[in-house]
Formats: sequence, C-alpha cells, structure tokens
Amino acid sequence: MRLANKVALITGAGSGIGRDSALLFAQEGARVVVSDINPTAGEATVTLIAQAGGQATFVAADVAKAVEVQAMVAAAESTYGALHILFNNAGIFHAADGSVVDTEEAIWDLTMNINLKGVFLGCKYGIPALLRAGGGSIINTASFVALLGAATSQSAYTASKGGVLSLTREIAVEFARQNIRANALCPGPVETPLLAELLSDPARRQRRLVHIPPGRFAQSQEIANAALFLASDESSFVNGSTFLVDGGITAAYVTPE
Repeated sequence: MRLANKVALITGAGSGIGRDSALLFAQEGARVVVSDINPTAGEATVTLIAQAGGQATFVAADVAKAVEVQAMVAAAESTYGALHILFNNAGIFHAADGSVVDTEEAIWDLTMNINLKGVFLGCKYGIPALLRAGGGSIINTASFVALLGAATSQSAYTASKGGVLSLTREIAVEFARQNIRANALCPGPVETPLLAELLSDPARRQRRLVHIPPGRFAQSQEIANAALFLASDESSFVNGSTFLVDGGITAAYVTPE
C-alpha cells in the first residue's frame, strides 16, 4: 500500500502505460482519476480497477485544451478532496511523423499540442492543486529519444519529448522547496498496441530491436513499476531526474549478438 491515502491523476490512462499504471496505483492504495480522450477506453480502465477492489473515477479530457485540463484537475479535487500525484502520461506517435524535411506542419503541431503542451497544461493547473494538498509528485512521460538521435526519424515526437525533459527540470527546481517533486520518466520502446501497429513490418521492428541490449521491447507493466516508484514516498529525494527505463539502450555502443 505504497500510495495509501493518496489521490493520483493519470492522463492517457485508457491503454498502455497509463492503464497499467492506473491499475498498479489503485492496487497500491491510491484513489485514481483516470483521464483519457477516449471515454470507452477510460471507463474500461475504471471497471478493471473496480473489479480488483480499487477506487477510480473517469474524466474525459483532451490534454491539448486548457479548459478541459482545468476541469480534469477540478474533478479530481471535487471527487476525492485533494490531488497528490500528477502523472502526465498522454501522448501520441503519429505514423506520418518522419524526417524534419518531410513531416507536415499539421503533424508537428498535433504532436506538440498533445505531447508537450499537454504536459505544460497539466502542470499549469495541477501544481496549484498539489500545493493545496501540501505537495506531491509530478511524473511527466518523456522518452529515451530525448537523449539520442536516430536515423529512423520521428522529428516531432523527438522534439516534443526533449521539451518535456527540459520543462520537467525547470519545474523540479522551481517548486522543490514547496514539497513538490517532478521527474521525467524516459521509457525505451514499449510493447503497446500503438508500437505494434507502427512496427508491424518485421524489418522495421528488427531495425530497432538490434539496438536494445536485452533483445526485446519493454512491457508497459515495467514502466508502470517505475512510475509507482516515482509516485511513492520511496523516491522522496528523487527530483529533476531523467529516469531512464530503457533496457540499457542509452548505455550501449555494441549490443550482444
């Protein structure tokens, strides 16, 4: 029960890392506000939590829209009385996101609005709620690509995650003496439905697997475990970190044969 008496808000909690984190946080005692742009997926997560004996409520929100993010945070406080954990996890990886010379402006704007502006808005409206609760933990989903370049370009996604990393550091320093911690969770490639769709071509999949020392993608539960650590008091002196959960990708020059 590492999150007993805590209220956690998780965006993008209708699937993948968000859903597994919501289930795990609830299992560890948190009351969870499940947020997603897809009501069917979000409600399904709430149902799974309820079936496991946990407490959760769903709030639909487009994280790129200020009014919806503000309402999302307000719903968390009105439903459970406070907010202690803010997990800005929602994000996209668009199939048309490629080289900087090929990516359409609309794809760039869409990616930035969700991946980076969504984190900005989550913190803009979430931090006052955390302060009202006496402090708390912010977890922003960045990525290992914020630290590495790749010939298989994804320019908008990479730039957005670099922005999340820098924004998280700024927040971590600014609010540290007000009992708020902020950390950037940086997963490697994760075996989610989104990644499976993007890498349905075996050649494209192998192009990436060769660079991962364990020879496999992460499971979303493994990333959720890292998020749990950052959300809990066990990480009470972890602040402003680039929290890599990448299987050693960023440490590797040559991987095992």
